[in-house]
Amino acid sequence: MSAEREAAEVATVVAAAEAGPAEDVSSQPPSAEAMGDAQPPAASEGAAAAAPPPLRCLVLTGFGGYDKLKLQSRPGRSPRPPPEKLTLYLGVGGKNLILRGWILWGGLPPCLLISGLTLLCDGLSVFKVGDRVMALMRSGMWQEEVTVLSAQTFLMPESMTFEEAAALLVNYITAYMILFDFGNLRPGQSVLVHMAAGGVGIAALQLCRTVENVTVFGTASASKHEMLKENGITYPIDYHTTDYVEEVKKISPKGVDIVMDPLGGSDTAKGYNLLKPMGKLITYGMANLVSGPKRNLMNMARIWWNQFSVTALQLLPANRAVCGYHLGYLDSETELVSGVVTRLLALYNQGHIKPHIDSVWPFEKVADAMRQMQEKKNVGKVILVPGPEKEN
Repeated sequence: MSAEREAAEVATVVAAAEAGPAEDVSSQPPSAEAMGDAQPPAASEGAAAAAPPPLRCLVLTGFGGYDKLKLQSRPGRSPRPPPEKLTLYLGVGGKNLILRGWILWGGLPPCLLISGLTLLCDGLSVFKVGDRVMALMRSGMWQEEVTVLSAQTFLMPESMTFEEAAALLVNYITAYMILFDFGNLRPGQSVLVHMAAGGVGIAALQLCRTVENVTVFGTASASKHEMLKENGITYPIDYHTTDYVEEVKKISPKGVDIVMDPLGGSDTAKGYNLLKPMGKLITYGMANLVSGPKRNLMNMARIWWNQFSVTALQLLPANRAVCGYHLGYLDSETELVSGVVTRLLALYNQGHIKPHIDSVWPFEKVADAMRQMQEKKNVGKVILVPGPEKEN
């Protein structure tokens, strides 16, 4: 791809925090190259005084506990953006927890994956400065200034808040494609949703309500059941005190038509055995790997040993399907993903879906945001914002 074409396809997107420049929190700020951006041109001596202020970013400095996430600063891009300002909202997802504490191979990523963002864009023919937009990117986005592909940027509906936008894309695209593209959800069917009180879980509950007479089983702590009922769950199951397999079979002896599996390990096998004939299990995560703030090799070995495996010859007489889903590896399928976003925005405008926000955290409290998820206290999406914490 030529440099000119690449530049045409990439939008420079800038979001300015409400506060002024932040101080370095670490001794060595990351380079612009490490953050996924091109090195800004060197300023002349005469222009040094007008150099843009540094930009804050969250950097994963190593694998382990919450202390491995550092708030740092990097040189600002020149020239600076127009005077309009917009807060950047980031959704924290389960993959962020796994990246921080659990990955044992490969290089250290320069920044964590994100689950969504909202930002101000410039330089696009299809957008104008000041448009409220959402964007999808796989990495390098926990910072105040970012560059995104125009094909992965979408206009927000007028009635949508920035927090809702940050919670919409990854959660609802994932739930939609699992239920409808893989699952082929139809009236009268049944679905088992694990982690039903999480961002993807609530998205799945709301999407199931758009299909007539769908029975939804969902696992979550008892304290979250009332909220889940408000979002369309039929049978909430407290997995702390109840065997969800037995509970499902009490109500539906034949099992369910679709199992959404973000857990992995032995739970994948349980889900497969709960399928009705012609049922489908869609696995899209390995949440069981996370058992604490730091890696646990014994737990990882146990999950790996118990990971479900099935051959094509075993699937033939079972009349079941097993599918794998990872939105991050569909980044080149822009037409497919854009079509899903179009349908989701239509459902939002019709009032059928609405992201549920658990909490909003400033960059300074990223550890608290991750702890909220890791300890499974959240009900809905956890959001990060780059601005400082506001006084109540």
